[in-house]
Amino acid sequence: MGMDEDSLEYHEEEPPGKIEISTTKPTNTQRDLSLAYSPGVAAPCRKIRDDVEDAYKYTAKGNLVGVVSNGSAVLGLGDIGSAASKPVMEGKGVLFKRFADIDVFDIELDHSEPEQVVESVAAMEPTFGGINLEDIAAPDCFEIERQLSERMDVPVFHDDQHGTAIISGAALLNACRVANKDPEELKIVFSGAGASAISTARFYVSLGVDRENILMCDSSGIITETRVEAGDVNEYKAEFARDVPEGSLADAIAGADVFVGLSVGGIVSQEMVRSMASDPIIFAMANPDPEITYEDAKAARDDSVIMATGRSDYPNQVNNVLGFPFLFRGALDVRASEINEEMKVAASEALADLARQDVPDAVVKAYGDEPIQFGPDYIIPKPLDPRVLFEVAPAVAQAAMDSGAARTEIGVSEYVEQLEARLGKSREMMRVVLNKAKSDPKRVALAEGGDEKIIRAAYQLQEQEIAEPVLIGNRDSIEQTASELGLSFDPEIVDPESDDYEKYVDRLYELRQRKGITRSEAEEMIRDSNYFASVMVEMDDADAMLSGLTHHYPSALRPPLQIVGTADDAEYAAGVYMLTFKNRVVFIADATVNQNPDEDVLAEVTEHTAELARSFNIEPRAALLSYSNFGSVDNEGTRKPREAAQRLREDPAIDFPVDGEMQADTAVVEDMLHGTYEFSALEEPANILVFPNLEAGNISYKLLQRLGGAEAIGPMLVGMDKPVHVLQRDDEVKDIVNLAGVAVVDAQEEE
Repeated sequence: MGMDEDSLEYHEEEPPGKIEISTTKPTNTQRDLSLAYSPGVAAPCRKIRDDVEDAYKYTAKGNLVGVVSNGSAVLGLGDIGSAASKPVMEGKGVLFKRFADIDVFDIELDHSEPEQVVESVAAMEPTFGGINLEDIAAPDCFEIERQLSERMDVPVFHDDQHGTAIISGAALLNACRVANKDPEELKIVFSGAGASAISTARFYVSLGVDRENILMCDSSGIITETRVEAGDVNEYKAEFARDVPEGSLADAIAGADVFVGLSVGGIVSQEMVRSMASDPIIFAMANPDPEITYEDAKAARDDSVIMATGRSDYPNQVNNVLGFPFLFRGALDVRASEINEEMKVAASEALADLARQDVPDAVVKAYGDEPIQFGPDYIIPKPLDPRVLFEVAPAVAQAAMDSGAARTEIGVSEYVEQLEARLGKSREMMRVVLNKAKSDPKRVALAEGGDEKIIRAAYQLQEQEIAEPVLIGNRDSIEQTASELGLSFDPEIVDPESDDYEKYVDRLYELRQRKGITRSEAEEMIRDSNYFASVMVEMDDADAMLSGLTHHYPSALRPPLQIVGTADDAEYAAGVYMLTFKNRVVFIADATVNQNPDEDVLAEVTEHTAELARSFNIEPRAALLSYSNFGSVDNEGTRKPREAAQRLREDPAIDFPVDGEMQADTAVVEDMLHGTYEFSALEEPANILVFPNLEAGNISYKLLQRLGGAEAIGPMLVGMDKPVHVLQRDDEVKDIVNLAGVAVVDAQEEE
């Protein structure tokens, strides 16, 4: 099937369309329903009657945007009518929800006159926290947005006008940086004089471009003052009329630094590109066919051509999804009365800054595993980069507060944490740990210091002041890789091959001489970065270590177990995963180390996992699992968790609830605990699940992750004498950074 058939099947599949309404509160009992509707709903109604601002407190208004269109200018389709525009508006709602967790009602209005649209939308102000106008033809869109912005006390934004302006504005700022050009001196030519082109030209002026250096062309050529006097252009085009001779697009583009295409495909030739100034900037944004193809523009000249299009199959896609979700997110969260120019500029500058940062592995993988670095082919962040939310929304919120548009003041650092919580519990939990780590960064030895991911993680750890990374590996190779990655930092590097490591040989020999290791063997072993890092940590030259990215788990774990060993109060180490669901966090132990633990191991692992949970600010409630509930089956296998749980309950030093043996559903379903097993020591569902053996723990965490939609953090090693954690071979940079943060907090708590 082709794209059209695939899309029709996609939209037709039950349920039809792309969006639905879901509830955010329990609706399982008669009491729930009486609170949600009659008679309980009367209470918030009375509150809002007395103070209309309480609608933001008692309803979803503060997170609800109306996407409004009359279908008069749908991208690539033209005036198709309001009903036919509904799939587009639903799609817009999908993007709002997917990228910024904003709820949407799509509103398709069968109105052709601007006044009709204005009256209908203005009447819906009690419903929405913001209005996104979409696919409304020019020049009506200008008047509709102007009137609604004046009449309504919520943000009104026409994405077709301002979205492209904001995203291409970010690209322009970075293109100037790459080409070493000053925005104030740019000579810019626009092809197209519709709503998007006019708004983009206005916005470029806000970014520092000289209005007199902008030439705008429509289908009749350069917009000149002569044409204005002749009544040949409307009032909006007249804003960019110039006192220059009339001419064609080819005449205008000669000598220009920047070409901005918001018109039709194929109207720019290679000869026209060759007539531009040195290192030209070309934004050919007509869709689906740009004004000139990427290949033709690049081939037209020998110098650097910085090219952006509206297409995803070429570098530098100007995609509005980088703007509107995050602009509205920031505006809604400070209850802004408008989206003003300062907020738009802040969004553009935040996007430009983000493109100059290191790119996460997940983004690289999503775009074909090709390297992504700031430069001519990467001047705009990728649409799937999750960091856009955390960069743009806070910048917009801050600009709203600074400009007086905000009605609610927020702390930006706390706001970032709230945004992370919107995207899942794992981010919320890791933010707790990373904030602790930043309060007192520790030295973390990274045993595989030559690996590209480790170097990138070290850069982030140092830049964000989470830890003081120590890269172990070949100095020249590490420095070369960091340079090739464009990472401007000076990490601490320890080279086992060339640096003085005699004291580490001595210590390694001392620790292992009665384990069959000779002095000469110790000299060879110390060249292994895992042993080197282990000795560093054991001798307190580093506070913690990470390894395992390029090794199998057992081989990475062996050196620290031999050198660092378990803590004084521990006999066993264990691997723990934190699994985060939408509204729940659980710790899974042991999933990596102990194959067939007895009751001693199970009890100790439970205790260490409880300590780990508290480092995430979670009060532990532990369940020791089996296929039996409280003695319903009695054999050697069920007795081990039962005896471990009893031992812990009887220990006066244990200050958290623990019970077992119990089945997994008993441990996590509140009704079962309070009903069938009301005698249980657990008053609430368990958040620590201790499995009877390694197979059960490992299988369960992977099933919960892959089929249950859980996000996994770990494995985190507990029970060691010093903070040591073993990475998984497929971990990404963010996983390395997260585990290093855990290691730093471990080190802090040992002081």
